[in-house]
Order: sequence, then structure tokens, then C-alpha cells
Amino acid sequence: MHSYNHDMPRQLAKPRPKQGARLLALRKAAGLSQADLADLTGLSSKTIAYWETSATPPRSDVLPQLAKALGVSVEDLLADHRPTARRPGPAGKLQIVFEQAVKLPRRDQELVAKFVQTLLDQRQAG
Repeated sequence: MHSYNHDMPRQLAKPRPKQGARLLALRKAAGLSQADLADLTGLSSKTIAYWETSATPPRSDVLPQLAKALGVSVEDLLADHRPTARRPGPAGKLQIVFEQAVKLPRRDQELVAKFVQTLLDQRQAG
């Protein structure tokens, strides 16, 4: 009986295509899992996995959402070069948390904002 370790990444039978490798690298650089990226873009994890292992690039209608979630430009997402510096602002897991926080009741949102501001003030003072 063959046992499969779900913690080990699946080995590809052939080398990962450049486009798929680029998407994978950008996703990991943003600190996102496939599920995180799927949540941010409204796509399925299966679709993200497909694009990471195939030579087929993401559809043009989702490129802006992918780029935003990854903190890069659409050009960087498609280009065959190193991405430019990330845009300032929440990205990756932090973006997910903030998007969830805005759905909280106003009082809870104010607590989140106060906590984050206090942390930022402490970091700037120290």
C-alpha cells in the first residue's frame, strides 16, 4: 500500500513552465498560500494550482486581481524579468486580515485600527 505524505509538494513530471514558476514565486514572495490567493481573487485554489503548473497564463480578465493580491503590476506578473518594488500598503496576509476587518462592526473596526496605530507608534518611537 502506497502512503502519500500530504505535507510534501507534488513533484512535477516535467520542469515547471516559466509562466507557472513566475506565478508561484510571486505568490510565495507575497507570503500567500494558494487558498489565500484564491480568496483574494475570487478564484478557486484549483485554478491557481493549474496556472502554477501549466504554460497557460492566467486569463486576461483576472490579471488585475492577481497583480493587486500579489502586490505587483500586471506587467510584472507577465514579464520574464524580476518584478519591480512592491507597492506600498497592505499585501498578502495583511491584506486578507484588513479585508476581513472591514466587515466587522464599526466598534470592532475601531479597536483594530487603534491596535495597529499603537503598534506603529511604538515601532516609530523605538
